[in-house]
Amino acid sequence: MVFLTHARLRGSLLIVLFLAAMLVGCENREMEEVLQIDTPSLLILPTDEPIIHNNNLPSEQPTIQLTSTKVVLGSLFDPSLDLMADPVPVPLELEIPYLKVKAPVVGVGLTKDYLMDAPKGDIGDPIWHTAFWYRGSGIPGEPGTTTIAGHVNDPLGRFEIFARLEDLDPGDLIIVRYTELDIDIRFKVDQVKVYSVQESSKPEVLSQIYGEGPVSGTGPQPSIDGSSRLTLITCAGNIVNGQFDHHIVVFATRTN
Repeated sequence: MVFLTHARLRGSLLIVLFLAAMLVGCENREMEEVLQIDTPSLLILPTDEPIIHNNNLPSEQPTIQLTSTKVVLGSLFDPSLDLMADPVPVPLELEIPYLKVKAPVVGVGLTKDYLMDAPKGDIGDPIWHTAFWYRGSGIPGEPGTTTIAGHVNDPLGRFEIFARLEDLDPGDLIIVRYTELDIDIRFKVDQVKVYSVQESSKPEVLSQIYGEGPVSGTGPQPSIDGSSRLTLITCAGNIVNGQFDHHIVVFATRTN
């Protein structure tokens, strides 16, 4: 999964898109107690303005627009909702046929530590089988980039919905279903990448995962070519100081 962290820059709060091993939900679930590690150096992007602006979230009321070739979703949650607010239900479901994954989706923002939220619960809590759409990224199916994370394992170390994400190949199907109207938004996998936490902290990689807007400070932006992109991400690799040391990222493009 992915997370966001923060730093103080010239007296103002800078929220920075930053992938690293201390990410929420990616600690070693087989450990009874998570080891404490030093906070990594922050990735500071060249701006004095916050990287994510709440007022750049979609301002229109929830709508569905139907065309001959596209189904475009409007806002999936109250547009006035702050990114620091708790997770909210959204009418989405994620399906990955090849992996036999079919999971509900919740809309998440940031934790009090400015990490992308990846809710957890007790053993057996259905939240472990849930996917997490980052509310600061694009609306699924609209031109731009949508980012969805998922747990790789549960508190007992058992595989979870994104445990086999690396098994996907180019051309594989991913479906984001709008449950209120039973509409499927279909994506085709373009590539699957494995990044070390150092690699995944680079601005150019962050821009691929989130889109240019959230990284540059302008919020979700339409893609230049008008395509709708989907990024799936989870943790992988070895456990180092109680944390995974790699991320698996799947890049996909809408086909319908």
